[in-house]
Amino acid sequence: MSDEATSQKLTELAKRRGYFFQSSDVYGGVGGFYTFGPQGAALKGNLEDAWRDRFAVEEGNMEIDAPTIMPEPVFESSGHLDTFDDMLVECPECGESHRADHVVEDNTEYEDAEGLPIPEVEEIVAEYELVCPSCGAGLAGQAIDDFNLMFATNIGPGDSQPGYLRPETAQGIFVEFPRLKEYARNTLPFGVTQIGRAYRNEISPRRSIIRTREFTQAELELFVDPEGDNPDLSAVEDVPVRLYPATEQEAVDGEILETTIGEAAEKGIVASPWIAYYLGVAREWYAAVGVDVDRFRFRQHLAGERSHYASDCWDAEGLIDGNWIELAGFSDRGDYDLSKHAEGSGERFTVFRQYDEPQTVERASVDPDMSYLGPEFGGDAAAVADALKSLAERDREAFSGDVVEIDLEGESHEIPVEKTGFTVQDETIAGEHVTPHVIEPSFGVDRLLYTVLHHAYAEDEVDGEDRTYLALEPEIAPTFVGVFPLQSDDDLEATADEIAAALRAEGLSVTYDDSGNIGRRYRRQDEVGTPFCVTVDYESLEDGAVTVRERDSTAQTRLAIGDLSEALAALRAGDVEFEDLA
Repeated sequence: MSDEATSQKLTELAKRRGYFFQSSDVYGGVGGFYTFGPQGAALKGNLEDAWRDRFAVEEGNMEIDAPTIMPEPVFESSGHLDTFDDMLVECPECGESHRADHVVEDNTEYEDAEGLPIPEVEEIVAEYELVCPSCGAGLAGQAIDDFNLMFATNIGPGDSQPGYLRPETAQGIFVEFPRLKEYARNTLPFGVTQIGRAYRNEISPRRSIIRTREFTQAELELFVDPEGDNPDLSAVEDVPVRLYPATEQEAVDGEILETTIGEAAEKGIVASPWIAYYLGVAREWYAAVGVDVDRFRFRQHLAGERSHYASDCWDAEGLIDGNWIELAGFSDRGDYDLSKHAEGSGERFTVFRQYDEPQTVERASVDPDMSYLGPEFGGDAAAVADALKSLAERDREAFSGDVVEIDLEGESHEIPVEKTGFTVQDETIAGEHVTPHVIEPSFGVDRLLYTVLHHAYAEDEVDGEDRTYLALEPEIAPTFVGVFPLQSDDDLEATADEIAAALRAEGLSVTYDDSGNIGRRYRRQDEVGTPFCVTVDYESLEDGAVTVRERDSTAQTRLAIGDLSEALAALRAGDVEFEDLA
């Protein structure tokens, strides 16, 4: 069965079994917004918990929960107001808006039109005579404009403060750095995680929950000393990975490289040891939650597609419908974010690095003669003094002559050095303030959920009947065990109720079903992805044992009711295999 056919069937299953469906459907729905039903919400929560366990708890990182609405200055400083754009082209006939880069990628050999400048995309549209995906009208000659993806809002009544719904969770971490570093005892490296909603006003949402206007991110911002120690790669050096570096993408006969994290780091295929470390951690984690590693790779961003803040970036990608979709990004953001927020807020976004031993350094300073600057520059005297201080810190040679030249609002001024109070003195210092660099693994939860379902979707034949099932990992399956009385019988139902209650008390997700014949109940749970089913029959009333059925193989075994909770908990934890219970 083709991937496309799988996607169509999966979308139908998702709606039928309560995984996800378009929101506000009774009012006609709106593109880019989805509701996660009972099964989907549970699966999403399990994936988030699994991510939190691995990237927050196990790594020893903090977790915060920041607001989804932030004031405009945050996004002025971050660059989102100026650079967070997609290419918009509007059809001259039907008026529908489309992402121009998607139109190009869907209808030409160009695979990365997003990284091209707008004039070049306009030329491609004209050269290939591309048409509107909605009505077929020609788009050649239509202007392509930058469209900012942030949702704008107002904070407060009256003369309200402009704000935006966050387009990523990262900024909520960055703006709180001055406080968060105190919680980390001003010691690098330290990490801060956040799982939460983000919002992007996509021009043309598409492909179900893969591209939406509201989605959940799980992000880690790791703050590291740019001159500090690198991570210990020994824990992940043997992890196998499939890498598609930029050099291979640009080569005529480029190919995906099959290697290990250790080899990739040693050969410089992945330049940053921190990114290499998290690629290894992520590869193991994705496999653990059910992503098919044969349909998974890491692709390096080409220079033209990297975000404005990133010096390097690798995407984790899953194969869906014959296309590779981004599941996560691993970026080296340098000191861009903290430097920009320091500049925008006037606060200090640094950590004090203590020297092993105090050091003596030469420090240049000025003590301007304000009795001279005041009459000479009037209201600009303070600005001149600040300019002199800044110049002394960065270029003491400027004070080597009789006069020093400064620039004030584009106008050059000469000031006698003797009036500046310029001096160079020895100073003993215990350390220095450094702006940390940021390593960011950023995961899309909704896309991961869809990929896990897509990779878990399977069809086979059981007892002469076609069967659809989701081979979800027990750890993340929304319902872990179904409990059934074999027939409508007071004694069977009472025992099944007691078993269901006991399993729930042990923290297992349980569904109770007494509707229809036992085969149909098995099929329902198979389609939902429930790993195990427990059936209470008349023998159970005699021998105190029940039938336990495994989803993928449909194999069955008998277990004593008293051993059931412990056995199922061991299965969920992966401590035993089902065949070991026989």
